[in-house]
Amino acid sequence: METNLRTLGPHETKVILSFREQGREVVHAADIIGLLGSEPTARKVIRNLIRKGWLTRLVGGRYMLLPPEHGPENLGENNPIALAAAAAEPSYVGWWSAASFHGFTTQKPMTVTVATQRQMPTRTIEGTEVQFIKIAARKFSGFKTYTIYGRTVAITDPEKTVIDCIDRPDLAGGPAELTRIVYTAMGEIDYDKLVTAAMAMKSTALLQRIGFLTDLVGRKLPDELREQVRNAIPKSTRSIFGRRERREGDIGYVADWGLFVYARRNDLLAEVPRIKGAGGE
Repeated sequence: METNLRTLGPHETKVILSFREQGREVVHAADIIGLLGSEPTARKVIRNLIRKGWLTRLVGGRYMLLPPEHGPENLGENNPIALAAAAAEPSYVGWWSAASFHGFTTQKPMTVTVATQRQMPTRTIEGTEVQFIKIAARKFSGFKTYTIYGRTVAITDPEKTVIDCIDRPDLAGGPAELTRIVYTAMGEIDYDKLVTAAMAMKSTALLQRIGFLTDLVGRKLPDELREQVRNAIPKSTRSIFGRRERREGDIGYVADWGLFVYARRNDLLAEVPRIKGAGGE
């Protein structure tokens, strides 16, 4: 009778126990070669450990260790956020994926979005699409470690999650989904931390969107913070939120924030329960 039990040979035992004792969750091929002292032997051991369910292949010679605590059966790793975050270093999970983690949306994105400091192609890891986004050093901040099903994962904190989503609506499900994220998040987050994180991004368009979206969903910034954001926006600066071109029924120019909104009010508020459909078109 066939079994799906995870067994170990002598070299495989040495690899698993050595890295487990070090507390490693991610190992590199070079680490295993160095431990065993032979590249051919190490390559064979890596293949066997993947087949037996002790390692999961990530990218570029990186592997996630599935320790003995995972049990005797070869069930693989079913923690897509942890796998995605482990694929690059340094990195953090952000945008729509982070918004879902923090409960700012009921949507479950099919793609896990990971911020990195180098260009990496989109990959499929254990059946989950992982999109890597290279970002500027000034934006690579505002994340901390969370534990998800026993794995430590770097994810943006609630305030930086909102800021990143506003900065890149295309990575947050689009304008309507972003509006829902802002509405939900603004009932839970620290407004001072939000504005501090926004200022650090050094993006006028981002500040204009924050002002507009918080007004739109009825969760305006306190007067002092609102004035701080407005003072940081040059008076002559204009930017666009929504589509590239205006259509009939769009909100249009919002003088308070110097923002052209090429989207209809009802469309933006479609996923915001309390004010859905309010205020006409």
